[in-house]
Amino acid sequence: MKLFIVGAGPGDPDLITVKGLKLLKEADAIFYADSLVNDALLTEVKPQAEIIKTAPLHLEEIVDRMEGRLLEGKKVVRLHTGDPAMYGAIMEQMALLKERNIDVEIVPGVSSVFASAAAVGAELTIPDLTQTVILTRVEGRTPVPEREKLRELAAHHCTIGLFLSAALTKVVVSEFIAAGWRDDTPVAVVYRATWPDQKIIRTTLAQLEQAMKAEGVRKQAMILAGWALDERILEQEYRSKLYDKAFPHGYRGVKG
Repeated sequence: MKLFIVGAGPGDPDLITVKGLKLLKEADAIFYADSLVNDALLTEVKPQAEIIKTAPLHLEEIVDRMEGRLLEGKKVVRLHTGDPAMYGAIMEQMALLKERNIDVEIVPGVSSVFASAAAVGAELTIPDLTQTVILTRVEGRTPVPEREKLRELAAHHCTIGLFLSAALTKVVVSEFIAAGWRDDTPVAVVYRATWPDQKIIRTTLAQLEQAMKAEGVRKQAMILAGWALDERILEQEYRSKLYDKAFPHGYRGVKG
């Protein structure tokens, strides 16, 4: 028996992978997070496919029902928002499935962090400015390890993408400031990236709380912070070595 965990992408149904869509069309039973996954994807399934919403179910109920469908000989897809590897809570499902001798294949999806970067037209790794991206979340009801507190991570002064933190912007700002970030550090917030009601907020660290409050954004938003988000970045002379005419590599010699 094998269960397929498929990343649905951030919202736009066109952003599911070709493989993910193929599996969705072949599935006899689809378990999906109905509060997060775009229902438009379900128009692609077989007319006789069973669709199970998992928002009201707890972990054991979900796994029990998935196992039940597999024992009936059905092809089962577990459809997750974004990419399952990022805050997807898939390990706990896989642990229970392993106990029941059920194999799992994961099909990656487009994460909301990269959909958000695309929405604001940003490259998160700019030569000579920042070459590192930290993806994390602010500590809320679910704790984070002591060495992964936002203040500790922000001390690297690289690009940071914050999941699940839209309701905790006061904490976000205070932790960045404590790590030595400037008040005028650029921040981009993308609410419901790639959905029809997507909203983009361009602001600074000092104005983040006020800007998000003014727009009424308190959930389902990606916060991107760092100088790679500077709207004036195209006016500056940051260049990679990859396309530098004086930088030879295996596919190109130096051009005079």
